[in-house]
Amino acid sequence: MEDCCRSCMPCLSRLWNWIWPEFHYPNVPVNDNGTSTTRRPAEIRTISGDISVPSPKKRPVQLYAALFDFEARSEEELTVKEGDKLSVIEKRGDYVLAKKLTGSLESGLVPANYVALLQDEFAKHKWYYGNINRGKAETLLLASQNQDGSFLVRISESHSDEYTVSARSEGKVYHFRIQRSSIGAYFVSDKLSFGTLGELISYYQNNSRSLGVPLVLPCAQQRELFDMEPWERPREEFQLHKKLGEGHFGAVWEATWTTENRKVAIKMLKQEDTKQDEFVKEVQALKSLHHPKLIQLLALCSRGEPVYIVTELMTKGSLKAYLTSPEGQVLKSAHLIYMGSQVAEGMAYLEDRHIVHRDLAARNILVADDLVCKVADFGLARIIKDSVYTASRNTKIPVRWTAPEAALHQRFSVKSDVWSFGVLLYEMMSRGKMPYDALSNQEVYQKIITGYRMPPPPSCPKAIYSIMTECWQADAASRPYFKELCVQLCTRTYEFNMVS
Repeated sequence: MEDCCRSCMPCLSRLWNWIWPEFHYPNVPVNDNGTSTTRRPAEIRTISGDISVPSPKKRPVQLYAALFDFEARSEEELTVKEGDKLSVIEKRGDYVLAKKLTGSLESGLVPANYVALLQDEFAKHKWYYGNINRGKAETLLLASQNQDGSFLVRISESHSDEYTVSARSEGKVYHFRIQRSSIGAYFVSDKLSFGTLGELISYYQNNSRSLGVPLVLPCAQQRELFDMEPWERPREEFQLHKKLGEGHFGAVWEATWTTENRKVAIKMLKQEDTKQDEFVKEVQALKSLHHPKLIQLLALCSRGEPVYIVTELMTKGSLKAYLTSPEGQVLKSAHLIYMGSQVAEGMAYLEDRHIVHRDLAARNILVADDLVCKVADFGLARIIKDSVYTASRNTKIPVRWTAPEAALHQRFSVKSDVWSFGVLLYEMMSRGKMPYDALSNQEVYQKIITGYRMPPPPSCPKAIYSIMTECWQADAASRPYFKELCVQLCTRTYEFNMVS
């Protein structure tokens, strides 16, 4: 993914200025050699051990980290490097007003999707239970499946960027406040501080006398519902306005988040799709992924029916609807290819994490101003341990977008998503035409397995149709990777427009 971004992002920036110079699109930070400095998020380096710990702040702030490098383009913006620790003061549209917590302590605007709350990082630990209260922690730890030495970590009820260790010992539950220093260190005792919460817990697991109670095993109670607590909001905070569409997994509505005074999109899961395990998988996928070309999770309403999954609202709606709109119909090939390159960038991020979308199509790409595109509805994807996900026989399959090995044998992989991306390119270059529009679903099956491939749409550049046919190779292993498609679309599109 790093090589992909370095190769294609400078070209995207130059291409955009050539195609549509009056549009504003965020600049991409580059090095002296012209390559992008955008990288995948890396672990933040920390220190631990005996250090002098000042008194905690009276008004502690939530700790955020920069996911990508961002270069300020005006006096109002703030230059940050990947991993910088930040305090987010307030949300301003698509940006946040942030202040650095180390170094210069400067403040300014940063794109909202370039930062993430660090408490998300703790969800990988079995001992982390998120935003549950003292009473719930005691109920869980005193349950019959737990014994002395069971423990959990929860967000402090009085300080949102601090935590509490709740541990069971001799049939009782004891609570220890984990405070934060002015430099972001974690400590229970002012004699010892740690660079991360994980380091603190590990230390006290190995040195129980220092805490006074043993920390042996994480609380045994299932924690899926409690993982959602930091995102859980009352249903009354959202006012529904209009239905935007409906897919395989539920309807999508435009709504207002009244307490935040912002427009949002709400996905309502159908009753038959709200089984606990499936819902948890969707939320966990959304929570763990952060990329400018993926739709951002904002909140949840998981208590009651239907379940709300609240995400950012894209002003132009789905790519499918946008392509058939008057504005979409006048787009040039270069505009469409630019949009396709953004989809490839988002999919390359999922590919790098072995995540299979399974329903990549124009209806699941959302469009905002300035032709910004983001991949949506990837929450029902599966994080797979090996390279292939095998679906059950009753899985709903969008036939016209599905690779033959997935349609016939229910074998989904990153490479089956690549096949779907080829069909998505066809949708884009045909300005929203239905793939295989003259054929029934059964006829599509039969034609594909006998080697039939759709002809190029009218006025489709040869280089782009060539990419489609690469995506539609019968042998899945022979299809390109998304990181390769990202580079191809950027490079070939730029060359195409320079000579056209």
